[in-house]
Amino acid sequence: MSNVATSGTAPRGRLAILHPPGRMGLGTNPFGKDVANLQLWQALARHGGYERLDVLSVQPAELAELRAALFENRAPSTEIATAPLAQSRAPEEAGVLLRGQPELYDLAWMRRRLVSDRAYSLVGLIHTLGPPAMRQIIAMTAAGPMHPWDALICTSPSVRDNLSAMFAGWGEHLAERTGGRPPPQPALPVIPLGVDAPAFAALADRPDARARARAQLALSPDDILVLWVGRLSYYEKAFPQPMFQAVEQARARTGAKVVFAMAGWFPAEPDRGHYQAAARAHAPGVDVRFLDGNDRALLGDLWAGADIFLTLVDNIQETFGITPLEAMAAGLPVVASDWDGYRSTVRHGTEGFLIPTLLGPAGGGLGARMVERHTIEAQTYQAYVGGVAQHTAVHIGKAADALAQLIASPDLRRTMGAAGRRRVAEAFDWPVVARQIHDLTDELAQVRAASADPVPRPPSDPVKGDPFRDFAGFATTTLTLETRLSPAPGVTREAVLAEGSIPLDMAFPAFRAPPELCARAFDIVAAQPGTAVRDVLLAFEPPQRRAVELGIAWMAKYGLVDWLA
Repeated sequence: MSNVATSGTAPRGRLAILHPPGRMGLGTNPFGKDVANLQLWQALARHGGYERLDVLSVQPAELAELRAALFENRAPSTEIATAPLAQSRAPEEAGVLLRGQPELYDLAWMRRRLVSDRAYSLVGLIHTLGPPAMRQIIAMTAAGPMHPWDALICTSPSVRDNLSAMFAGWGEHLAERTGGRPPPQPALPVIPLGVDAPAFAALADRPDARARARAQLALSPDDILVLWVGRLSYYEKAFPQPMFQAVEQARARTGAKVVFAMAGWFPAEPDRGHYQAAARAHAPGVDVRFLDGNDRALLGDLWAGADIFLTLVDNIQETFGITPLEAMAAGLPVVASDWDGYRSTVRHGTEGFLIPTLLGPAGGGLGARMVERHTIEAQTYQAYVGGVAQHTAVHIGKAADALAQLIASPDLRRTMGAAGRRRVAEAFDWPVVARQIHDLTDELAQVRAASADPVPRPPSDPVKGDPFRDFAGFATTTLTLETRLSPAPGVTREAVLAEGSIPLDMAFPAFRAPPELCARAFDIVAAQPGTAVRDVLLAFEPPQRRAVELGIAWMAKYGLVDWLA
């Protein structure tokens, strides 16, 4: 059922991760969460200190492809296995199931239904808190059968504080509605995302690449290249106008020639015209370039050729922000908005500058109406977060001051760039982050081992339970172990087998026994009309019985067996 590749011996432990697509890879225009998850799986395989990593999926996964994606050209250091989630006991054997998303509610009910609440820990990862639908998904973890040995990883203190407040309000609401107590919050450990620090340093430390990038942009050694990397989305990432204005003011103040390169991709091609018009209006003296961020060779040259990294994010969609870490690993000083995860990675005055931000007015119903218009589908999510960002300010004057200081001082650029590299190596290099994940899973295992078994009631999700139980009242009766079966008049086992050649009769076959096993069940019924379903199932091996049970219902559907005769 599972595929295993053995390679080397790691220090200790085992980890199961849920990666529903099966395959690992990135197409064009990837979302940050997909990049971060892939790099996290790679880091855990290479540096996590686990003896074995089980990759559980919903879609088929090939072991050789997974090994290639996880280790690339490196020698494997961890045993890798893969299996379908529904057919694997890896979470129980590993003691933990880690998912690169925060949707744990349904997994908690699945854990209870298949094994027990204390069989293993569930761990999710927060990538964004902006979408109301995502906040609802996260909130529902408190309403599911989750426990102190389960956790939602927060990538920054700001995320943890936001979720703590949300869970407190949600718990107060549930207590008010039920007359009970607020449910416990899931554990909210703070573990950041990471970067491959040596890889970015190697990209940046190439004199030929620096010369090539700057020649393409017609920059002399004394000219300044300011770089942005990321999606060119004003409604989900950052309005660019404050960056244009800050670069323009810094250029005018210093008299330097400045090129502002925005390397990324536009969600829609018409957006390019919006950016170009804004650049002409707000930065007429700056050469603003929009470059293809999917061109990995070009992007690598830009990391080498740049002097300053600028990212004035203003959007609640942004929760952590990986590009400042990439810039620091490349040895660039960073000018970033004082925003969410940015303030836990960039230290003001050390690796760069944090620029003050101003959020729009709370209260008065304005924000609530903005959310409501999205939740009742009167506007898109993009319009909702874009509307919030349009009324969120980043101080342009302070940003211009920071840029001007860096433009005027090569020594300051070098000092802050070197500090950035040290910071990433100490706190955000993937081996450092992977070890924190391992420490967390060990800690959760200790909590689980020291806890008593909870009393599981109800045994399955009362909202999304067994349809054959939930909708039993729709039918005249239901199939039970005591239901008596007889062959329908004139039906033979050949007729059962012949059903396999009728496409419509064979629809949705995933859970039931194939016609060959159904024919064996029919033989038992034909040999003794009035046989109970229980006795039919006992003639099969235990792993086959549930599929045969559904096969009996299928035979009844097509008039092969009779449950009323």
